[in-house]
Amino acid sequence: MALSMESVTLRPAEAPGDAGPSLGSSLGASMPGYAPLAMPAQSFRKFSKSQRRAWIHPDLAATPILARLGVFGGAIALTLYGVHQMYKVVGVGTTTALEWVLVVLFAITFSWLSLSFTASVVGFVWLIVHSRKRFPLPASLSERTAVVMPIYNEAPSRVFGAMQAIIEDVERTGLGGAFDYLFLSDTTDGNVWIAEERAFLAMRERLPAARVYYRRRRKNTSRKAGNIGDFVTRWGGHYAHMLVLDADSVMSGDAVVRLAAAMEADPDSGIIQSLPLIINRNTMFARVQQFAARIAGPVFAAGLAAWMGRDGNYWGHNAIIRTRAFADHCGLPDLPGRPPFGGHILSHDFVEAALIRRAGYFVYMLPTLGGSYEESPPSLIDLAARDRRWCQGNLQHSRVIGARGFVWATRQHFATGIMGYLASPLWMLQLLVGIVLVLQSHYIRPEYFTADFSLFPAWPRFDYERALQLFALTIAILLAPKFLGLILALADGPTRRGSGGALALISSTLIEILISAALAPIMMMFQSGSVLQILSGRDTGWNPQRRDDGSIPFTSIARRHRSHALLGVVTLFAAALISPSLVLWMSPTIAGLVLSIPLSWASGQLWIGLGLKRIGLLLTPEETAPPPVVQRANALAEELARTGRDHDDAVLSIHANAEFRAIHEAFLPEKPRHRLGEVDVDAAVATVKLNDAETVEDACAWLKPKERVAVLADRALIAMLVRLPHAEEQGRQGG
Repeated sequence: MALSMESVTLRPAEAPGDAGPSLGSSLGASMPGYAPLAMPAQSFRKFSKSQRRAWIHPDLAATPILARLGVFGGAIALTLYGVHQMYKVVGVGTTTALEWVLVVLFAITFSWLSLSFTASVVGFVWLIVHSRKRFPLPASLSERTAVVMPIYNEAPSRVFGAMQAIIEDVERTGLGGAFDYLFLSDTTDGNVWIAEERAFLAMRERLPAARVYYRRRRKNTSRKAGNIGDFVTRWGGHYAHMLVLDADSVMSGDAVVRLAAAMEADPDSGIIQSLPLIINRNTMFARVQQFAARIAGPVFAAGLAAWMGRDGNYWGHNAIIRTRAFADHCGLPDLPGRPPFGGHILSHDFVEAALIRRAGYFVYMLPTLGGSYEESPPSLIDLAARDRRWCQGNLQHSRVIGARGFVWATRQHFATGIMGYLASPLWMLQLLVGIVLVLQSHYIRPEYFTADFSLFPAWPRFDYERALQLFALTIAILLAPKFLGLILALADGPTRRGSGGALALISSTLIEILISAALAPIMMMFQSGSVLQILSGRDTGWNPQRRDDGSIPFTSIARRHRSHALLGVVTLFAAALISPSLVLWMSPTIAGLVLSIPLSWASGQLWIGLGLKRIGLLLTPEETAPPPVVQRANALAEELARTGRDHDDAVLSIHANAEFRAIHEAFLPEKPRHRLGEVDVDAAVATVKLNDAETVEDACAWLKPKERVAVLADRALIAMLVRLPHAEEQGRQGG
């Protein structure tokens, strides 16, 4: 597509101190005029209630006492019953020290399951009561909202296609004039960076009336939180609200407009979170996640919304935020010390929700809003990679949970996130303690004696019938949310028909349970390993997520899971030597570990997922009748991908096209002032290589990825590049 210089008014993406023209006159700029907001770093040690703003509508701040009583009171009661039964299981004789350890571990893990169960029951009731609630479209909007999409080495065809679909759908509502759309790039791959700029310019030509902007940061300091913070501190003053997307987000125009209307109607709101549903998934593992999120997800989300009320949480995307409140109260300090527990805050969204709630703004979720979508990892290994980063972020919250001024519900959100990862090693430890106790009762002479004198040792003994009943109760509590979601899906005509009918819906639920049960022990091992690595001081990276292809070389899968499979085989033989009944009790865990390699391989296979789809299993309504905005986003992504510009060589593109090169250079921010004694190693090495190169082909062959980015970010180095001839031109000159 030809690029018209006349249609592009150029201004650098970052120009501190330059207010620029008014927002309305800057439609052709890479970014709107500079409109800074201060974003001071907040303190976790100092806060007084006098700093909390007064509510404009205090009548809306009522605490959902009944829902909280049902969730937490019910969980406590259920936990006390379960712990009493476990004590009866091990208390047939004198209770040994190791048996007490088992009881304590059971109490912790069972309380976690109980809380999830009671929240889902409350969510089930909440959805029945609120099933008819509607969110009408407003007649008008009086405030401006920025729809921002942070991107990091993503396929440009995907993200620009999704944003265009959102823009078109918002325009359909007739209220598109209230929204600007911004791509906030932290991309570190030079080829992707240049492809983003091409995609941005092409979008400008396709949507000449839309206010679409693009900015790439020189350094992705503090990752996504820093990306959003950079936008707020430079341009946030233009916007009353910002609707934050993820790179895989799609939202309908109705959902975008309704979130903006909800924020305008509630001046006490700080963050309003939607419930994203998973879409576009085709591998076996991703389809299982997609189905589970669609059927059981709303039950969990409604339970969360019911008990937290307006003391809610934020999941980092598909949510609208009051910009000035965010700037005033959500500046994140770096934590003292080194990663993984020190440094910048990894899971920033929970902390931002806590800080804005502490300041007196409400945070809440609209679980029945609809029109909010996201994607999920395509394979088990991809999920584990993302989960490793989330694990570190949530464990890091242990240093934040005690901050001054946080409301009780906020601390519960942190505790829930932390426990979500500690549960796996605790479950594994509980399993190991149980095995040791059974082993002792069969083979090993006990060495426990009570504190009082006794002629006989305290042998570990169990009430096996009561243990079986407790196991059945645990499984029922674990599966109940899935069946509650199934009941609601069967009762709702569109959901039932969109999932293939009642029989297909029931069959899909059973298949999802079986596959999830088989994969659960592997995830337990992954998460346990992540916790141990983090506790030992190992930091995680921040790699871009794979979106579509779940296929991984079988040798890599075998290498990743060989320890899991070996543990499963050892456990199988050990349990068989102790007792056949122990093998039966542990069979789900043993089978998952022994088969971890083929299960992980199967999880990323497209043909298995598509085969299930063809026979009508694991279907969701959003799949059988895709929402128009999702259809449009997918079609645009395919159309843009066919142009083949996502993978062009960036250095050659800049060298070959003078018109595009001028636009690229205009988008570059001013180079920061050089500090004496500091050397940009990549730029320095790139300078030497460009000096030595005789042709542009030499430069492309010699420059490493970081050096390529240094060239693309520096006008002087670009000038050196442009002076290099092609090899064939040099050959002609030499001849």
